[in-house]
Amino acid sequence: MIGKDLLAAQLPHTLDSADLDLPGTCSRGKVRDSWNRDGRRLIVTSDRVSAFDVVLTTIPFKGQVLNQMAAFWFDATRDIVANHMVSLPDPNAMIVRDAEPLKVEMVVRGYLTGTTSTSVWTHYRNGVRDFCGNPLAEGMRKDERFPKPLLTPSTKAEIGEHDESVSAAEIVRRRHVDQATMDELCRVSLELFARGQEIAARQGIILVDTKYEFGLLDGKVILIDEIHTPDSSRFWYADTYEERYTKGEEQRRIDKDVLRTWLSARGFTGDGPVPPITEDVRIEAAWKYIEAFETITGNPFRAEVGPVAQRLARITDY
Repeated sequence: MIGKDLLAAQLPHTLDSADLDLPGTCSRGKVRDSWNRDGRRLIVTSDRVSAFDVVLTTIPFKGQVLNQMAAFWFDATRDIVANHMVSLPDPNAMIVRDAEPLKVEMVVRGYLTGTTSTSVWTHYRNGVRDFCGNPLAEGMRKDERFPKPLLTPSTKAEIGEHDESVSAAEIVRRRHVDQATMDELCRVSLELFARGQEIAARQGIILVDTKYEFGLLDGKVILIDEIHTPDSSRFWYADTYEERYTKGEEQRRIDKDVLRTWLSARGFTGDGPVPPITEDVRIEAAWKYIEAFETITGNPFRAEVGPVAQRLARITDY
């Protein structure tokens, strides 16, 4: 694994925004900037990091980690469902086929866990025994594995609104997708999750839960966005799972949320002024992202110090 001295050296060169002189329509999200035209899209994954719905700072090599990890999983699952990836012209960039995004996220959960108000564990603890159309048995404990993974689709909220976890039947009733498409999304999502768990297990880790996003291209469902990254998935170390579950202890996580934890400890959860984020915290967050990449993929992470924006400027078309 690369050293923290290299991460420190990259701090002045992180990518906050990709300002490329490219044809097509440009759009910007919290983490990604993209250009699209004529059925193609260039997606640049920046080093921006957000927590509590606030874009806060940049993390060395974060964009490269997410971009290359998504590419790893796209390659590993393309026999299950086609995806939008065409090529990687840069460690931070991906050329994709432009699809029409479906207004649903397919969330798959393998364990009764979570900490937020929307998590399955919070609902279960509050007495819910039917979660998004999935019956839940009595007497289950936190972090217990479900007999089979749960599908808990989520509506994709408009700006200013919140996602809502609902049943697959409710997604169809609201006409976000038709029944045939919903059936395919359910089948594909479960197969992707099974493949993810299988590959993760070889690395001694557990894919706990995740979300998938899909689009339509020429009338067919394809996988888009990202897959099995630390930003979209929860991972635990397998070697201590049983012992910690038996004792009721928190699981060892492949945790990239250094920044969120640091901010929470200083009283920031989204409101008010953001505490000044130190270089040490940014370096530690980068270390965790790279650790996640190497642990999950089983591949070494290779990166070079230098201005990411200058390197990206070599891309002249897509």
